[in-house]
Amino acid sequence: MPPPESVTVTRLDGPAAARAEAAFRTVYAEVFAEPPYRETDDDVAHAFRRFAAQTRRAGFRGALARDGAGDPVGIAYGHPLPPETPWWGHLLEPVDAELRREDGQRTFGLMELAVRGAWRRRGIARRLHDAVIAGVGCERVLLNVHSGNTAATAAYRSWGYGRVGAAHPWEGADLHDLMLLPLR
Repeated sequence: MPPPESVTVTRLDGPAAARAEAAFRTVYAEVFAEPPYRETDDDVAHAFRRFAAQTRRAGFRGALARDGAGDPVGIAYGHPLPPETPWWGHLLEPVDAELRREDGQRTFGLMELAVRGAWRRRGIARRLHDAVIAGVGCERVLLNVHSGNTAATAAYRSWGYGRVGAAHPWEGADLHDLMLLPLR
């Protein structure tokens, strides 16, 4: 396998990410088929109906990592959370109103960050993460991580994220940890 330096990470706006949907889908489908997620083809199709809508949101940012042959190896994307975001409402224990306050610019929601198995533990996830949030203009980043994904949780903690609480981010979802990274 080539060294991680041969991997390019490109930041994409919404229209560019929409044009690269096949690459995003390739990575997503492979990574989220693994435990603890075990997503099916139907789950992937549902995720990419959301992806199409997300790429049209104001402030959408994506990042795509490709190897030297141009094959996709990692993805990240998100957008600022709107004032009516449901993210805070899924917590099992309520948090302070000021922490939950959203205005459409306060919090960047990191929707997905994924790296294909053969490319993990090479710093690519961090490069994707940093590319997406660089200069975002928000005061913080919020994400959900599956409680069973201890490697991702450890990485987020090492990057400065703190756990806010536990949540089921959508109906029928496994337990996730809501994590927050202050940017200012």
